[in-house]
Amino acid sequence: MTTCSTGLRRASALALAVFVAASASAADIGQIKVSNGEVTVERKGELRPGTIGTRLESSDVVRTGAAGSVGITMADNSLLSAGPNSILSLDRFDFDPTSNQGRFDAQLQKGSLAVISGRIAKQAPEAMTVRTPSAILGVRGTEFAVAAND
Repeated sequence: MTTCSTGLRRASALALAVFVAASASAADIGQIKVSNGEVTVERKGELRPGTIGTRLESSDVVRTGAAGSVGITMADNSLLSAGPNSILSLDRFDFDPTSNQGRFDAQLQKGSLAVISGRIAKQAPEAMTVRTPSAILGVRGTEFAVAAND
């Protein structure tokens, strides 16, 4: 009986660990791949360092300082590169890797952003938008750059 209950406890613990890991990674929408100078990530009102390897979630706000820049790879392989003094909100990111369908909405509040679109925009270009204080950009190609001044 003891061997059986010990094995059951181990199996339950393993199943719980797998579930927790899967739940944590389900929230990940991308990752910082390049970080130069001052880069921070604001999540739920809390500022965190934006170092290489930082996992990003929907609603995160990525900020760069006067000499900062950041390169982000999203889960659909979109590549984002923000220059100095930028504020980029990752407002919405839903992605189904099986069908390549989803929705990606970001907002460049200030600064500069270069984008190479990934699988979401290649599947349905209208499914990706980048807003600035003065415009909403719909993706119609695979590469674009935008700047938003104060």
